Amino acid sequence: MRYISTRGQAPALSFEEVVLTGMASDGGLYVPETIPQLSADELAEMAGLSYAEIAFRVMKPYVNGEIDDDTFRRLVTEAYATFSHDAVVPLNQLDANHFLLELFHGPTLAFKDVALQLLGRLLDHFLKKRGERAVIMGATSGDTGSAAIEGCRHCDNLDIFILHPYQRVSEVQRRQMTSVLADNVFNVAIEGNFDDAQAMVKASFADQSFLNGTRLVAVNSINWARIMAQIVYYVASAVALGAPHRKVSFCVPSANFGNVFAGYMAYRMGLPVERFVIATNANDILHRTLAANDFSKQELKATLAPSMDIVVSSNFERLLFEAYDRDGAAVAALLERFQAEPTALADAPLAQLRELFASHSVDDATILEVIREAHHRTQEILDPHTATGYRAAERERGEASVPMITLATAHPAKFAEAVVKAGFPGVPLPPHMDDLLEREERYTVLPAELAAVQQFVVENRR
Repeated sequence: MRYISTRGQAPALSFEEVVLTGMASDGGLYVPETIPQLSADELAEMAGLSYAEIAFRVMKPYVNGEIDDDTFRRLVTEAYATFSHDAVVPLNQLDANHFLLELFHGPTLAFKDVALQLLGRLLDHFLKKRGERAVIMGATSGDTGSAAIEGCRHCDNLDIFILHPYQRVSEVQRRQMTSVLADNVFNVAIEGNFDDAQAMVKASFADQSFLNGTRLVAVNSINWARIMAQIVYYVASAVALGAPHRKVSFCVPSANFGNVFAGYMAYRMGLPVERFVIATNANDILHRTLAANDFSKQELKATLAPSMDIVVSSNFERLLFEAYDRDGAAVAALLERFQAEPTALADAPLAQLRELFASHSVDDATILEVIREAHHRTQEILDPHTATGYRAAERERGEASVPMITLATAHPAKFAEAVVKAGFPGVPLPPHMDDLLEREERYTVLPAELAAVQQFVVENRR
């Protein structure tokens, strides 16, 4: 298995290299050169297996023997032993054929844990093998940062620097990052928005000379291993509901598109999926692109679903690469136009995407309405991101006989402000976090300037 760039100009890499590299040298994102297949028999054989065993089987072709089976199985088992639910990602029935896939039972109560508990272990494994140290730089709109820190805080060979937008994440999200006082963890609050932070991380990967030879590693969803690990829960949930003997549909709250792309990869591997519904908040570039072919930047809106407050959907590039028949030059040209001016997709790629993907956008008033409505109908309290999915799933459900699986991307306690605004007294944090709001914090506020951020990294890495 080799990995190639979505822009077609970077060298192909092995699995180990792609995990340690993150973004391609031509500015693109890595995808597998060929997509491994799961036969109907292989899918059927997964029924009743543990999540860790399904994960091992789904991911093994992507690792391609670069980690021996015993070691890889151990890393996978250790990663998912950190979850508080034996099923890891349990399904919760909402109505006759609508299910909630609870992805928030990991250490930081968000779906990012599913991938980052494994990624930290993969990075430490490869760096130890090479006798290297590395620096992680990541940008977060809320959940990636805490999950990355939790996944890497015990890694001997990594220093981790996470950038979050100052005063633009929830208090629980911030404290989950800033109360981790490990020697290798550094939190930076950027006086700007998520896209400012993401742009500085991307610029640092494009020119790593400021680190004088130390490897820079990505843990956000530009790293292929993040996508790989997320493929698993699509397979596991679909099999639990009868795949491959019947199709399922998924509704995914999305902004940066990594989560949806993982589902698309499961589909390409052979999982029978009827449709994917993309749910967005008011920052709706994905919905506008699919519904109106409006592929353009708009001003960022601060919403009740802050993890989805993103203007540029980085992982959408991976799907565009597939829709444009893996023509890296065409993708590069499209994205160059996108940076300069409003643009649109070509007719054929757009038509191809519309065959499999639907979309729906939800504003703040609707988020609060849905939190109340979902509780009245199901007794569940949804976090604001999952609420966008609940409404989108109902609006774009398609054939009623096909099970709809909505991804619950975070525990509602992480977004107590929205829950209280919806009229509830709040949601208690789980026992292992009940003192979170009293813990000591440590973070540094910096201007949204690349030089200032890079200087901070250089001065603080071990």
